[in-house]
Parts: sequence; structure tokens; C-alpha cells
Amino acid sequence: MTSMDEAERPALILLDLLLPGMNGLEICRRLRREKSTKTIPIIMVTAKSFETDFANAKAAGVDDYVTKPFSVTKLLERIDSPLRRADEAAGC
Repeated sequence: MTSMDEAERPALILLDLLLPGMNGLEICRRLRREKSTKTIPIIMVTAKSFETDFANAKAAGVDDYVTKPFSVTKLLERIDSPLRRADEAAGC
């Protein structure tokens, strides 16, 4: 992965666990190793709901874990929380 400048940096990442080519856990680990992305909140959105899946995601650095199917309202609440904390920390 390449570093990104502040203008390219997303406020939050929604990441699926089951992706073609590279799974979401590996992507999360890589994001956490990069200086420019290590503090971006990551919410894993996945159909995998076993406790071991959740534990592996937390160990990889995921901030929150939402299982499918989910309500849009619930997902928006989960997204809003870390964004609100970031705004408060930035003094917005």
C-alpha cells in the first residue's frame, strides 16, 4: 500500500471480510501498519458471525464489526459514533 496525503485520507473505512484476492483481515492489517491510515476507524461488514471471526477481526485492528443482514439505521449509528468522536477531538 502506498501512503496517502490528508486530502485523500478517508474519515472511515467500511470493509468486507470476504473479498476476492485478499481478505478483509489482511487489508486491515496493512492499513494499521501504514502511518497515514493506522488511525482511520475501520468497520468490518460481513456475513461471518462466529465469535472467532469477530475475535480475529479485533486482533487485526477492526474498530467495529457488523454482521449481515443489518438494518441501515444500525449501520449508520455505528458509522456516526467514530465520526462524531473524531470531530470532537478535532474541535469541530
